[in-house]
Amino acid sequence: MSSMLRPGNAGANDAGDHETLLEQAIARMPALFRAGHQVGDDPALVKRVLTARADSAGCTHGFVTACRNRNVRFSVAARSTTQIGAAISHVLDDENRWDTAIKQNGEPRDGAAVTELTEFCTLKGWPKGTRLIVRREPLHPGAQTTLFPSLDYRFWGFYTDLEGDPVELDQFMRAHAHVESDICRGKHSGLERFPFSKFAANFAWMEAVGVSSTLVRWFQRLCLHGALAKANPKALRWHLWHAPARVTRSGRRTIVRVLDGWPNADQLVHAHERIALLA
Repeated sequence: MSSMLRPGNAGANDAGDHETLLEQAIARMPALFRAGHQVGDDPALVKRVLTARADSAGCTHGFVTACRNRNVRFSVAARSTTQIGAAISHVLDDENRWDTAIKQNGEPRDGAAVTELTEFCTLKGWPKGTRLIVRREPLHPGAQTTLFPSLDYRFWGFYTDLEGDPVELDQFMRAHAHVESDICRGKHSGLERFPFSKFAANFAWMEAVGVSSTLVRWFQRLCLHGALAKANPKALRWHLWHAPARVTRSGRRTIVRVLDGWPNADQLVHAHERIALLA
C-alpha cells in the first residue's frame, strides 16, 4: 500500500503527485515486480507486467507519460471532451459497432455494450498505442456524469495502452471499482478525520491506519470465509474484535473459549486455526 498526505488545497489532477505515488508504489513491491520499472529502464528487463488503473483524476498526459517512462501500462477513466462526444456520435446508432459488455464473472451485463473509438480521435499528446474504449449502459438513478448527452444511456470510457479485446479490457477496467471499497475501509478505520493540528503527526496517523487496515484486509483474505471475509471494519468490530473469548492452554493443547451462543463463534475458531497453520 502507498499513500500520500497532501494539503487541503491540493488539486485532484496533480500529475506530479500521482507520479510520486506511482514511484512509491513500485518501490514497495518485491524485486521481481520492480524489475524494469524504474525511469529509463530497458523494457527487456521487465519480468512482471504492471498496469496502473486510475479514475479521471489520473487522466493527464503527465501521469500516463510517467507510466510509459517506467514501462507500466495504464488504463485511466476519460473526461468529457468535445472530441469524445463527436466520436460517440459517429457510432451512436450503429448497433454493429457495439458488443455486449460482460460482468466480472464473465456473464453478459444487461443492457450494457462496449465499443472502441480510437479511429475517431487524434489522441494528440497521448503515448503511442493509446486506445479509447467507451461503454454505454441504461441510465439509472444516481448515475454519474456521462461523456455524451443522452436520455437513454450513460456513456463512460477510458484510455489505455493495453492490447486485447475492448470488451475484456472494459471488464478489467471495471475491476478498479474495488479501490473505492478500500478507500471506504480506510475511512472507517480512521482516515475520515485527522486528529492532530500538525501535518507530521497526521502523516504518522495516516501511515498507522494504512498499515493496520492492510493487515486486517490480509487477515480477512487468509483467515475468514463467508460474509466476514468481505465485511467492513465496523462489522468486524462487533462480530470478532469485541467477541467475549479467550485462548487457554491445557494438556499441551490450545483451546479457544467463546461465550455460549455468540454469533460467528465458528468463524472465530476457524480464524484461530488458520492463524496457527500460517504461523
